[in-house]
Amino acid sequence: MDGDAAARIIADAYNLKELDISRRCWSFQITDDGLYKISLAKCISHLTSISLWGMTGVTDKGVIQLVSKATSLRHLNIGGTFITDDSLFAIAENCPQLKTIVLWSCRHVTEQGLIILVSKCHKLQSINVWGMRVPINCFVALLAMSPALQIKPRPQHHVFGSASPLPVM
Repeated sequence: MDGDAAARIIADAYNLKELDISRRCWSFQITDDGLYKISLAKCISHLTSISLWGMTGVTDKGVIQLVSKATSLRHLNIGGTFITDDSLFAIAENCPQLKTIVLWSCRHVTEQGLIILVSKCHKLQSINVWGMRVPINCFVALLAMSPALQIKPRPQHHVFGSASPLPVM
């Protein structure tokens, strides 16, 4: 299966709230083009949880397109992707309800991206930063901005939410 097939399945899932297309669930890779096609589905604006964990074919281009339409997101796992601060800027602008984000091993994200994300996502409760190349003093600054923020240093590959998300087959 590829991004085209995934997009066709998602296009018919009108009530979809959670989407897990992470590497741990499927043997295929979604790319930016696949995310673009998925972002056109009618249900995208109602999604509360998306996991793209380990999708190494995903960059800023795909994430920015997706989050610009997924404005109800509360939980986002983009760990193991090749995003930069540009994705975090788009998330900060488009996802005001965001509560948790996994940035596991997003090594191209900098202190600036994290600061913008935390400053604009006022409901953010938890951020997973394991494997990132950000100085410790950045985390001190984030906690000064949002004292209740939980900064998680270890990998977490679980899917967010109380219900099992609908996997893409």
